[in-house]
Amino acid sequence: MRLSRSTPRSLLKRGLIGLFYAQVTIIVSLMTTSAIRKRLRGNHARPFPVTPPSTAAVSTGNTATTFTYGEDLFDDMLESMASARHRILFETFIWKGDAVGKKFKQALIDAAERGVEVYVIYDGFANLVVSPQFLRFPPPVRVLRNSVFSIGMLWPSLRRFGRDHRKILAIDGEIGYVGGFNIGTAYATRWRDTHVKIVGVSVWDLENAFVDFWNAHRARHDWPDKLVEIGSASWDPHIRAHRNVPSQLTFPIRGMYLEAIDRAQHHIFITQAYFIPDRDILRALVDAAERGVTVRILMPEISNHVVADWLSRGFYSTLLDSGVQILLYRDAMVHAKTATIDGKWSTIGTANIDRLSLTGNYEINLEILDQDVARNMEIIFSNDSSNTRELTLAEWGSRPLVAKACELILVPLRPLL
Repeated sequence: MRLSRSTPRSLLKRGLIGLFYAQVTIIVSLMTTSAIRKRLRGNHARPFPVTPPSTAAVSTGNTATTFTYGEDLFDDMLESMASARHRILFETFIWKGDAVGKKFKQALIDAAERGVEVYVIYDGFANLVVSPQFLRFPPPVRVLRNSVFSIGMLWPSLRRFGRDHRKILAIDGEIGYVGGFNIGTAYATRWRDTHVKIVGVSVWDLENAFVDFWNAHRARHDWPDKLVEIGSASWDPHIRAHRNVPSQLTFPIRGMYLEAIDRAQHHIFITQAYFIPDRDILRALVDAAERGVTVRILMPEISNHVVADWLSRGFYSTLLDSGVQILLYRDAMVHAKTATIDGKWSTIGTANIDRLSLTGNYEINLEILDQDVARNMEIIFSNDSSNTRELTLAEWGSRPLVAKACELILVPLRPLL
């Protein structure tokens, strides 16, 4: 009788299949546990520190107002839309068909009916669970839906897979908003997020981002009208918009972070909803901490994506070993995508520090070089920190072996999120 002998290839195949099933088992378990936890917790809003809106004069012709509470932001956005005279450009990732979502829809329709040109972009995939009827508008409103699927996606090209994760509102070339807030009732009171309102010449950066996306995608949606591109009214170096554009394989936000972290001399305060850095960003943060920079990363203790939480956990040992402080936000979802460095540099935008945002989705972040804005961002970070607990190296090292094994098994999934 001849005994079969396993070849290296067959052993590798079995190992990969085993790893796949282990990952599926872990993910199902995590998602089930998360669903049970959410059901037990209910939908009641839990109080968290709120930092009032604060305005800073950035440079000649610009002011920047930071918002950290949805109700404050939404009221301000609706007021600005009600005063629009010429054009509204509105772009969002998630747009719920609830009470808040309906207010925004009606504000856009009202503006169009009084003669304002209204253009709307939303992401199809992010709104699959939203009623198609809600996302239909009367003819005066021009709407572009970033498709869930296109024929071109059959080809393995990064250019064709990007989701539109941006959140932009630009009005009359004078007022612009950008940040992490999606549109919906939950985001008004139950999520901690950050947006910035720009008034002045730098609104052009937000308008231009919208115009470029519209003109690049309008043909798919049979929109004959091309939005006119107008040159910038200013070369203001204090505010710059960095745009990730998958269709052009352009991803400058990652480079912006790397350069800013490398320049840090005193402190780096980062707030992230999902923190899954690549090797270079991780190395930059570790190097900063090792040369004496205070590095603090604030993220949710439990986010709305439990798998992302566990992928993030895989970086904790390296960060804590190098002296980076990890602050876990409690009892609420912190969804902000911000950072401030050395009291001089800040960024507020839509991009998370993860693969999807930095090398996958359409994103936009403002880079602001201004001490007053940085001071406001530090106040926000300090206020948010009062609702965190610091994860210590001793606590992290004593976690169960099962948790360590699960983190290791999930490592190959990092490039997917």
